[in-house]
Amino acid sequence: MRHIYLVTHPEAQHHVDGLVGGWYDSELTACGLLQAERIAEALVSKIGPEDVEVHSSDLQRANRTAQRIAQRFSVEVHTDPRLRERSNGEADGLPQAWLAERRIPLPQYGDRLGHHDGPAGAETRMELVKRLYPALNEILRRPATTQIIVSHGSASSYLIASWIGMPMTLADRAFFPLTSGSITTLLRNDSHFSHQVVSLNETQHLQNLEESASSPDATNI
Repeated sequence: MRHIYLVTHPEAQHHVDGLVGGWYDSELTACGLLQAERIAEALVSKIGPEDVEVHSSDLQRANRTAQRIAQRFSVEVHTDPRLRERSNGEADGLPQAWLAERRIPLPQYGDRLGHHDGPAGAETRMELVKRLYPALNEILRRPATTQIIVSHGSASSYLIASWIGMPMTLADRAFFPLTSGSITTLLRNDSHFSHQVVSLNETQHLQNLEESASSPDATNI
């Protein structure tokens, strides 16, 4: 059996400031740091004394979360820039309203993965999945049977698509709504080699903390 715990980083400063995330290297807020501790506690409760690997996006809002988790398991963090969120190019770090005024809407039909949103330098969704799918495959080739991956909103959604074996070219309509600070549990059942989504977007561990000021677009965390 292999367990993957997919974590979306908690509240970051760009959420509070109403800025576009993407590759903008926003720090965790004070609330986000508390949420990271709650995430680590929840994972310790779920996993127990098993050996664990921790993998993370290199952006500091994800990596600092991963560091808090890794400390609880006394392991190192394996950072990988391929686990970053989708880049919004020149819009990263600018007000969400600036991007909203210039974004070219995603079409209902046609080449949705190859669609360009408008901002110069922004990644297409195809460029995103072409780096995420190989990154996950490399993680899965490692011998560890319990792994934690800390990433971002839309990136994590496509990681789930990869996990369940959805071909890249069919991922244009896949979307798993994931909120900041959530835990999603993935399981490979070795009796019939199925890839299961055991739980999606768990946030119970964040109860009684200050409400996260998440961006309205969950694909941009």
